[in-house]
Amino acid sequence: MKFADHLNAKEIRRFNEIRRISGTVTIGNEVKPENEPIRKPDEVLSRRDLEELMGTRRDTYKRVKGAVRRK
Repeated sequence: MKFADHLNAKEIRRFNEIRRISGTVTIGNEVKPENEPIRKPDEVLSRRDLEELMGTRRDTYKRVKGAVRRK
């Protein structure tokens, strides 16, 4: 059985009002839902930074007579 099966219409309405109020967060004068993500300002990355993050600007190494050398 569901939770709503045990309540009458008046109790369900009251429960929904409480749920609606508690599901919000007040930031300053505006009210936002809790589950809405807060957006950060977009960070502009240069091409070099993007390549570094992806790992394309990494040194490559090779084994030469047992030692590891940079290629």
